[in-house]
This record gives sequence, structure tokens and C-alpha cells, in this order.
Amino acid sequence: MHDMVLKLDEMGRPAWLGLMVVSFILFWPLGLAVLAFLLWSGRMGHGWGCSSYGERRARWQQRFADKWERRGGGDVWRGGFSSSGNRAFDEYREATLQRLEDEQREFREFLERLRLAKDRAEFDQFMDDRKNRPAGEGKDPNGSPLGGGAPSPQT
Repeated sequence: MHDMVLKLDEMGRPAWLGLMVVSFILFWPLGLAVLAFLLWSGRMGHGWGCSSYGERRARWQQRFADKWERRGGGDVWRGGFSSSGNRAFDEYREATLQRLEDEQREFREFLERLRLAKDRAEFDQFMDDRKNRPAGEGKDPNGSPLGGGAPSPQT
């Protein structure tokens, strides 16, 4: 078995892929086993057992951390911005953003009051219509409400 693994390693990645495809065709659990072995051993370039995978991941994380620091750290995630280098501009930007946030909050409150007023007007209209309806309207000859219950008898 060990000799076969060494021979496939000499042939390279295409040999391993071919073995995996053939094993899936012949017996799918064997194909899954070969796939798991390839991933675990790192023969596909990624995996838990590949020592170079950890090194590549560490390099990637370091590059990301460097780019993050160059952009000004975590200020953007908290809703702020990194300094432009000009304090007057930064103060103007902060004041403008604060004003826009206040206007947005006020507009949302206005919309909420508008919706509430509309709901009240519709409800008041419903109650007025209900109060001003003639006594016999809305009921069938038997006294039960229209649109529900048993049908009225035919005479």
C-alpha cells in the first residue's frame, strides 16, 4: 500500500485525481475514502495534514492584517472613518454626518406620526360609518349578520 502511495505521489496530482474518479465509479464509499485521504494528507495542496497549508494561512493572515492597519484599523467597522490628515475637513465631515443622521431620525419619526394619523383617520371613519348605519342594514331578514352563518330559508 505504501509503495502505491509513493508511486502515485511521483506521478503527481493528476494520478490522485484519476484514482479518486475511478474509485467513485467503482464503489462510491471508496471514492469518499480516497477524497478524505487526499484532503487530510494535503496532497491536493490544502488540508489539515499539510504543513505548508498552515504556513500559507499564516502569510495570508499577516497580509490581511497589514492591509487593515494601512487603512486605519477598525474605524470603518464602527461607522467612523480614518483621518484624512486635515482636522478641519474631518470636523466638517463629522458634523455633516451627524446632521444627516439627525435628519434621518427626524424623518423616520415624521413617517411614524404620519402612519399613526392615517390609521386613526381610517379607524375613525370606520367607527363613524358603523355608528351612522341604519339599524337593519348589514343583517339578513332573520337577524343574523350578512356574509356569515347559515343561509336564509327560501319562502
